[in-house]
Amino acid sequence: MNNLFVLLFLVSLVCLVVGLIKPTAFSRFIKGELTRKKIGKIFGISAVVLFVLVGITTDSSKKNDNQIAKQPIVENAQNNTTTIPVVENKIEVSTPTPTKTVTKTMPVTTKAPAPTPTPAPTQVKQTDTSPISTVTVSQKNAVQKAKSYLNYTGFSHDGLVAQLEYEQFSHADAVYGADNSGANWNEQAAKKAKSYMAYSAFSRGSLIDQLVYDKFTQAQAEYGANAVGL
Repeated sequence: MNNLFVLLFLVSLVCLVVGLIKPTAFSRFIKGELTRKKIGKIFGISAVVLFVLVGITTDSSKKNDNQIAKQPIVENAQNNTTTIPVVENKIEVSTPTPTKTVTKTMPVTTKAPAPTPTPAPTQVKQTDTSPISTVTVSQKNAVQKAKSYLNYTGFSHDGLVAQLEYEQFSHADAVYGADNSGANWNEQAAKKAKSYMAYSAFSRGSLIDQLVYDKFTQAQAEYGANAVGL
């Protein structure tokens, strides 16, 4: 049963990834308008439920194994006595040999007068004039989240802002995260175009329209199409 829940959990994760990339892939199975948010709710909830079931079944199997392992093994010993010889450790105490004290007479020498010390220069404390960072914790988290999304797939600037807002970041924090993610948006368009070409066949015009739909600019979409040879 545990293996079945693990398999269903992996299938839910694969469906969640495919649904986030192209929600229309499930149009035959799910009625109504398909959006990434709707797909994320359906497969995200199923993945969480299956993950809990996997944990429950795994804990139960571990408990059964522990109960079997903890069963005592009783050995019947009849009239078997063993004697352990006791060895006494002898400690030898050595008496210290007396040491001879030798007194030496040191010649008396007259010391020259010590020079008067020169006063040390006064040190001037330097005040720290570095600017205080005004970046908030929410902005740092937005940058970190933006970088994790860019490692996963290609995003346009506005598409990444929309995804961060979907994660309940404010609009200002989402824009800050996209601006400071270090992304090259032309390269992101090329990356997104390659992912689409790996998934399905596109003409140059349809690929450019799809990239524009993903909120890339016209120039960025054309760059992505050129990068895949269209």
